[in-house]
Amino acid sequence: MGPGVVVTGLTLGALAVVSLLAFQASGAQDRAGGARPTTTTAATSTGPVASATPSASATPTVPPLPTSSGSGTRVVYSVSSHYVWLIDPKKNPQVAATFQVSPGTVEPTPGSYSVYSRTPVGTGTDGRQIEHVVRFAQQNGVVFGFSSAMDGSTPTADPKTKTGGIRSGRADGQLLWDFAPNGTKVVVVA
Repeated sequence: MGPGVVVTGLTLGALAVVSLLAFQASGAQDRAGGARPTTTTAATSTGPVASATPSASATPTVPPLPTSSGSGTRVVYSVSSHYVWLIDPKKNPQVAATFQVSPGTVEPTPGSYSVYSRTPVGTGTDGRQIEHVVRFAQQNGVVFGFSSAMDGSTPTADPKTKTGGIRSGRADGQLLWDFAPNGTKVVVVA
């Protein structure tokens, strides 16, 4: 089987999943009494695709992008809300994705950084297998970066361990990995 067949199969599979999710979301919207959908993203082999998800009481309210988040293409991380925004000013809307994360036991100092290292897979300080590691800062011996656990968990960090690992779900980790190659600006806000 050639690589073209594999890529075509993956693309068709991704489109089928996105279509199914959009269909389910439209039905859920009707069941929720016509609640307005919010925009999230789903990864496909061709990049992020917007899809609708119902706004419900179980869905956390996404805080607005902090005004102090700078400009240009960037990853924004809020220490207080533990949210990440992926911003691409060349796109409409500029917010490519937003998702909640679980912080490590140490938070990075607010400021502007750049992605300096990426690792596809590894082991976190908690011993879990992780993927999509995107590192952006080192402070007082602590390395700060985003990652996702391969088992899909986002556990609370052990307070006895000094870690700067910021965990997301696997789908969000993939989005960040695809969005933030080395040199991408990371803005940490309070």
